Amino acid sequence: MAETKEWAKPAETTGRLTGVLALATLISAFGSSFQYGYNVAVINSPAPFMQHFYNMTFLERYTTPMGENLLTFLWSLSVSMYPLGGFFGSLLVAPLVNKLGRKGTLLFNNIFSIIPALMMGVSELAKSYEIIILARFIVGICAGLSSNVVPMYLGELSPKNLRGAIGIIPQLFITIGILSAQVLGIRNILGNSTGWTLMLGITGIPALVELFLLPFFPESPRYTLIQRGDEKTARKALQSLRGREDVSEELEEMRLEEQSERVEGRLSVLSLLSQRSLRWQLVSVIVMNMGQQLSGVNAIYYYADSIYATAGVVENDIQYVTVGTGAVNVFMTIAAVFVVEASGRRLLLLSGFGICCGACALLTAALIFQESVTWMPYVSITCVILYITGHAIGPSPIPYVVTTEMFRQSARPAAFMMAGSVHWLSNFTVGLLFPFMERGLGSLSFILFSFICLATFVYIWLAVPETKSKTFLEICQMFAERNGVEIELGDGDEPLKKSKENLQEMEKVTSF
Repeated sequence: MAETKEWAKPAETTGRLTGVLALATLISAFGSSFQYGYNVAVINSPAPFMQHFYNMTFLERYTTPMGENLLTFLWSLSVSMYPLGGFFGSLLVAPLVNKLGRKGTLLFNNIFSIIPALMMGVSELAKSYEIIILARFIVGICAGLSSNVVPMYLGELSPKNLRGAIGIIPQLFITIGILSAQVLGIRNILGNSTGWTLMLGITGIPALVELFLLPFFPESPRYTLIQRGDEKTARKALQSLRGREDVSEELEEMRLEEQSERVEGRLSVLSLLSQRSLRWQLVSVIVMNMGQQLSGVNAIYYYADSIYATAGVVENDIQYVTVGTGAVNVFMTIAAVFVVEASGRRLLLLSGFGICCGACALLTAALIFQESVTWMPYVSITCVILYITGHAIGPSPIPYVVTTEMFRQSARPAAFMMAGSVHWLSNFTVGLLFPFMERGLGSLSFILFSFICLATFVYIWLAVPETKSKTFLEICQMFAERNGVEIELGDGDEPLKKSKENLQEMEKVTSF
């Protein structure tokens, strides 16, 4: 009984970063999350050469140049098909992770990277811009799956005291992918008329690395025990991940979670929407994912060169400024890895959205006055860097961490599917509409993003609690009172309401 009470105190159960956990994190993040970031930014720098290819291909086919409106439409389609594919990839999350497991889904997902990499690599030889648009959709499916499955997989591998830091690693690799695409996009490297097809095709390399190396690492112990009922394999996986023989405390916590979920069973998206006990969790992850994408972050990555040109940056310097902002993004995400467990999720979200709100408002003013004030381009660059800084410490990485933490095993796949769908639909909307917003609203485009950041900030301030260093059951209990429900542990146990006495009662329950 005394040992069980020690387990119930969050400070007592700590885990360390073992070699197996570190390598599993790095391989899955490089093989999957890296590609998400790489494909966000890969068509930014070579855009003029790709659009020239579109125009020349059209001219060869129809003996007439492509109209400006048609070119704008096809280019925005090339950009936005990627997040549209991400949306469809998100719809596959729940069925695949429940059937194939977390690791199995990541391995299967490599199909959606290798095939489009080959397609984009041969597009110029095939004289077809349609191949690029289709390939962008397929690689978007890969990103839609990986952006949801990698955080889920790593969140379930991690001990609770490292869950926040490890949960940010996928976002770190997304930023590294963005920076890699920006560096390769420099004119003297691959961002030119002869290198852009190779640049697009490189996305298949991380998939091959993951395909060959990830099979040597364990499946999620929580999935293995709770969904497959294989305690022996789950114990072996935990021992490997924790670097110690005695993993009984974590197994006990998983068994308790399994018992508490027997009443609910595995939740589909429809049943998730109807669950009163998950109402505020679901609303929160939807608002955070909408805020993350509708705040305009990917407008900056998709159209960074265009934004800097509008801001008055000298054309030859734009590529280096873009790389500089990518480097800031990586650096600040690394900083978030080290501070998330100390500062908590909520503070980083509030700080990030607050900074982004101010940066967008200031950028709007800078763009309005850039023609009358000679030093305004420098202010515009500063605003973009400030925006990237704010987004990197909170809005970019934390929603994935919080989505993992807010839902228990039975609801997590459906929750990620729902959150991912909102994420990618919002991303698609920004990618498709921003070129037209830029043409129609001009300098006022970013004031809309500022209002969205402000609205998300207010919601988080009012409705999103801190989740750091808590078990999945403790977080579930924390939301119980807000949802106005009671938590049933099954097998005839009395419902437990979220209160100070609730955690004490939970300690007693674990003794059986």
